[in-house]
Amino acid sequence: MPDVRRIAGRYELLEQFNHGGMGDVWRGYDAVLDRPVAVKLIRPEAVTSPHLAEEFEKRFRREARITARIQHPGVPQVYDAVLDESYEQLFLVMELVDGIPLTAYVHPEHPLPLSWAVAVAAQVATVLSYAHDVPVVHRDLKPSNILVARDGTVKVLDFGIAAILRTDVTKLTATGTPIGTHQYMAPEQVRGGRVTPRTDLYALGCVLHELLCGRPLFNGDSEWQLMMQQVSATPTPLRELRADVPAELEDLVLHLLLKAPEARPADVQEVYERLRPFLPAPGEVSAPEESGPAGTPDPTGIFRRPYAPRSRAGTASGRPVAPAAGSDAPPVVPAAEREALREQIREVHAHYLALMDEERYAQAAEVVGEMIESAARALGSESKAVLGLRVRRAVSRQLAGDYRAALPEFEALADAYGRVSGPSSEEALDSRAQAARCRGELGQVTEALAGLNGVLGIVRSVDGDVSENAVELRRDIGMLLLAQGRAADAFAVMEPLHADLCMVFGPDDELTAEVAETLAVIRLDLDGGAPGSSS
Repeated sequence: MPDVRRIAGRYELLEQFNHGGMGDVWRGYDAVLDRPVAVKLIRPEAVTSPHLAEEFEKRFRREARITARIQHPGVPQVYDAVLDESYEQLFLVMELVDGIPLTAYVHPEHPLPLSWAVAVAAQVATVLSYAHDVPVVHRDLKPSNILVARDGTVKVLDFGIAAILRTDVTKLTATGTPIGTHQYMAPEQVRGGRVTPRTDLYALGCVLHELLCGRPLFNGDSEWQLMMQQVSATPTPLRELRADVPAELEDLVLHLLLKAPEARPADVQEVYERLRPFLPAPGEVSAPEESGPAGTPDPTGIFRRPYAPRSRAGTASGRPVAPAAGSDAPPVVPAAEREALREQIREVHAHYLALMDEERYAQAAEVVGEMIESAARALGSESKAVLGLRVRRAVSRQLAGDYRAALPEFEALADAYGRVSGPSSEEALDSRAQAARCRGELGQVTEALAGLNGVLGIVRSVDGDVSENAVELRRDIGMLLLAQGRAADAFAVMEPLHADLCMVFGPDDELTAEVAETLAVIRLDLDGGAPGSSS
């Protein structure tokens, strides 16, 4: 395994994917719980002398704990807070969110559909209501701190970070570069006044204004000018920038942007109620003109289909499946580049095997997954090397217990191997069998039995009843029947399997003994009698 930086003895920093004023964010891995995490390295500019270190430590841990108390799906979970003795390395370990930052939704020439902008604001308001109830004030709400997850759920990041770094002490008379985002700072923040939940309402008004017209509220030439505009400039009404904005929505944004905190809406619950009339109703279908930027998740979906189940595995709206045959003829790649790529793949395989030996299955799936796309572009998605990578990702996901992700992978692999090697090839049959086992784990027992029986029929015709594959399939079928409560049918499968194992491997063989124990359980279920007909 390549050397990686590890903190607190368990969190590995794998790849930096964001660099901001308050700290760098890394994609990490929790070696104890075998799961990906986000690790935020916070820059402690507040610690300027040794005597401030103790105070900073208390504040860091207090804010991390308070943030962890915000129980809402729109707030990434805080898993851990790590502070080293030097106070130079501060880490928040959090849930890793797969989403698109709200900055990708803002374009001056293509403002968002009204329903999309309102859906984002309504979700942010809901998150803030839970935070303010703790109470936690965000202090730095802005588009780059808001993500839209793949299912359209809005996630608000960096709660508590501003409090840890005391960004609310910025004043007009301050020297140097203050910490904070001036385009979204409330006047009381700029002045260094008391920060309250209504400070977040002002920032929400700035964000909603920007979503609806595609431009920030103010565009000063310098930080100083932006700060002055927040304190004294009058916002441009939205309907002067975009004619189709309803008057009531314009009034709400202007209300949020009032300079005096006490003049703004009473709380985020009031804001949400005023946004509700502009939200899509449950069951309402999105109109063609209501599409947002290409490739971005639709934040209106949770309102159109509230509490909808997850997409079925393998469907277009679920996890990605492999492309169909002939969809990506591999480009002509120079021999030297192909060999370099193959060497990379060999290194990935070695890394994968090392992780699997340590039972780090989720990370092993990520390691091979990162190689698949580039290898497929150069070699073709159904080349032997790429199919091998795809198998390893599917197997590691299966071993990690992520059967929902492994199922469509195995099904796509069965189709691919069927085209490349033939539907009766060992690789195609194994992929079909593993897909069926995933279905069994997901509770789809009828489909799992049909899949395993279909594979067993082919294996029997080629290799007989007591080949390694046939024995494993027969045992799995018997266990699925037993799990389904069909004890008599399970006995009918397991009894001849036991006889075959005794004849070939002997009664003391480990697998023979395992099947014998299962038969004993079945007999108890059948009151000790021989099976009659299916139950």
